[in-house]
Amino acid sequence: MSLKYQSEEPEPAAEPPAQQFTPPVPVYTVILIAGIAAVFLAQLAVGIDQSAELAGFDKPALLLNHQYWRILTGATTHGSILHVFMNCYAFYSFGRIFEMLANRAHLAIVFLGSAIAGGILSLIFVPDGLSVGASGGIVGLIGYLAVYAFKRRKFVSPQFRKSLLINIGFILIFGLALYQVIDNYGHIGGLIFGVLYGLVQIPSDEYVDPRAASPVTRFAGLTALGIYLAGCVFSILKIFRVV
Repeated sequence: MSLKYQSEEPEPAAEPPAQQFTPPVPVYTVILIAGIAAVFLAQLAVGIDQSAELAGFDKPALLLNHQYWRILTGATTHGSILHVFMNCYAFYSFGRIFEMLANRAHLAIVFLGSAIAGGILSLIFVPDGLSVGASGGIVGLIGYLAVYAFKRRKFVSPQFRKSLLINIGFILIFGLALYQVIDNYGHIGGLIFGVLYGLVQIPSDEYVDPRAASPVTRFAGLTALGIYLAGCVFSILKIFRVV
C-alpha cells in the first residue's frame, strides 16, 4: 500500500453567492389599493356616473347638506377604468418605494392627510362641481419622497431626485393644461401636506434610521389606514344606497 501526496495547492472553497436584496412587501400600499379596487367594483356594478354622484366629492352637496364625509369618500371613488388604473399603478410604484425608505405608518398618515388636504384646498378655490380620485393622496407620497431625497442626499442618487422633480412638474403642468377635467388644487393640497410632513418627520441627522417609528406613530398609521378603509366601506354602502 502506498500513500499518494497531492503536490498541487488545494483549490479554495467557493465563496457563497451574494444574497440579493429582496424588497419588503408594501403591505399598507397593497391594502389601500385593495380598498380602492373594492370601491371601483361597486361603482361598476351600479354605474360610474351614478356612483360618483352618490359617493364622490360633490362640493355643493357637502356645503349645502353638510355632507362632510364626501371629502374622504371622494378620494375612494374614480371616474373611469383608466383613471383608477393609472392611480393604482402610480400608488403602487411610489408606495413600494415609500415603504422601503420609511416606516409604513408614515405612508398611511401621508396618504390620508394629503387626500383630505387636497380636498379642503379644492373646496376653498373651486367650491362647485364634483371631484373623484385618490390622486391627492398619491401626490402627497411623491412630495414626501422628494423631501426625503434631498434630506438624505448622501444615500439617494441624483437621478432619483431628478425623477421625483420631473414627476411633480409633470403632474402640475398636466393639471394646469387640463384644469377643466383635473382637480389641480387637489393635487397641490396633497403635495403641500406631503412636503410639510416630510420636512417635520424625516430626521435631520442622515444617520438616524427613518424607518424606525415609535408606538404612537405606528398607532397613528394604523388609525389612518383604518379611517381610509372605513371610508371605502362607507362609499360602497352609499353606492348601493344601504345608508
